[in-house]
Amino acid sequence: MDETLSHVAGAATPPLLEQTIGQALDAAAARWGGQEALVSVHQGVRWTYAELKDRAEAFAAGLLALGLGPGDRVGIWSPNKAEWTLTQFAAAKAGIILVTINPAYRLSEVEYTINKVGMKAMVLAERFKTSEYVRMIEALAPEVAACPPGALASPRLANLTAVIKIGGEARPGWLDFDQVPGLAGAADRAALARIEAERQPDEPINIQFTSGTTGLPKGATLSHRNILNNGFFVGEAVGLKAGDRLCIPVPLYHCFGMVMGNLGCLTHGAAMVYPSDAFDPRAVLETVQAERCTGLYGVPTMFIAELGHPEFDRFDLSSLRTGCMAGSPCPVEVMKQVMGRMHMADVTIAYGMTETSPVSFQTGQADPIERRVSTIGRVQPHLECKVVDLDGETLPRDVPGELCTRGYSVMLGYWDDPEKTAEAIDPEGWMHTGDLAVIDAEGYGAIVGRIKDMVIRGGENVYPREVEEFLYRHPKVADVTVVGVPDARFGEELCAWIRLRPDEEASAEEILAFCRGQIAHYKIPRYIRFVDEFPMTVTGKVQKFVIRERMIEELALTAEATA
Repeated sequence: MDETLSHVAGAATPPLLEQTIGQALDAAAARWGGQEALVSVHQGVRWTYAELKDRAEAFAAGLLALGLGPGDRVGIWSPNKAEWTLTQFAAAKAGIILVTINPAYRLSEVEYTINKVGMKAMVLAERFKTSEYVRMIEALAPEVAACPPGALASPRLANLTAVIKIGGEARPGWLDFDQVPGLAGAADRAALARIEAERQPDEPINIQFTSGTTGLPKGATLSHRNILNNGFFVGEAVGLKAGDRLCIPVPLYHCFGMVMGNLGCLTHGAAMVYPSDAFDPRAVLETVQAERCTGLYGVPTMFIAELGHPEFDRFDLSSLRTGCMAGSPCPVEVMKQVMGRMHMADVTIAYGMTETSPVSFQTGQADPIERRVSTIGRVQPHLECKVVDLDGETLPRDVPGELCTRGYSVMLGYWDDPEKTAEAIDPEGWMHTGDLAVIDAEGYGAIVGRIKDMVIRGGENVYPREVEEFLYRHPKVADVTVVGVPDARFGEELCAWIRLRPDEEASAEEILAFCRGQIAHYKIPRYIRFVDEFPMTVTGKVQKFVIRERMIEELALTAEATA
């Protein structure tokens, strides 16, 4: 391999895990059966690896009793709970593809997700914050109350037959989560054993939706092999070992929680510790102290919130040793405090994307602090990365271009979307990330920009085109363009410029009301301006950078807020 070029390859050891997630759970129960596997602090739940395996198998058999089988899709729509993880492992054992749904999704988003993948069953929390999940499903499928539990027939959600709720009072047509294992008989348990024996590591087991650049989200389809190995190698880089206790305040619906967190723990015999259903800095600090956590995950804004908590100094965090930061660059002063005040000397930085399971680059425990704040580390084992120009030619080291990844971690494709899959993964198997990067002489990568017109608001990726497509539905809107503008708190906020139809009038509040309850809160524009025209190029393309510059000037924002 020409070392003057940006093509780099990770280590060939340790070997890849050639097993399913169900087999990995069996191995963990056999090896560490009496050790704690899962602690959900806010629920008062503590399960050992042996208990987690038994519960997962019981729930999996119950799903089979409901008529699900290998290749069917089950959705999970909930904040962080023990039931979330139980569903994850139960689905893996039964070969049922888990579809992870963002807890912030609203009606139009969840309806699209259910129908796009032909979801057959859903597991959902009754409610979370302002989201009434059960009532939202009942709004989409009012027939549920008149149908026997497990036999839903709804024209709007044509494939959905079973809705399973976590907690809350009994409702007609709904199954309670705790009822599901009891549905299984001896035949279902025998069928589960046969199904498990037939599963293969390269089969699809997870669909995660990513916001689409052309409007609608795409379902990145991931295999056992994809995510089990990625969780393992992230755990290796972090230095996880049997008996470690990893505090996981990041959301489970995302790869950070369910792969880097849950599967990283599973493959190392560490405990998954959930401090709360959603991020709360005090809950994290209390949990680290009470549970003697040795590792902590989060995006930089989470660590900033923890360090900035007014009672920070009264918590004993001396049990911490390691962890992982991902999602956005970490300021050097924050990294120094995490390593010093939080005792996380071995903390790592990771970079990736859902389509690569997710991590492709990560810093090492021996890397100096300068490398942990200025780079994304080096390529992970069994992966290749390179930087290419617009023609797909590999560029030299230290020259910016599009980052591409190839290897075990690349997704199987976008669910039911061969065209978008072909756009993302080239014929040689390279996943084109859309990120602008450089790789230096020592193999360290750095992200220097974004090809895609993406906004990162508080760690959430938002594609303006998706928001634009939604706003186009408003009957008064003739045209709309959405850009990201700097924000001191969230990094970026959304701004929508709207051109109304002739003779129409509208207020910002009217537009916001149209969004509420239909799209996730972080996709709702913070700023709305009504204009007569957009700045355009001579070829008729909207000059979004001009809009952004004008808004920065008008709002007196600091462009460096997102640098």
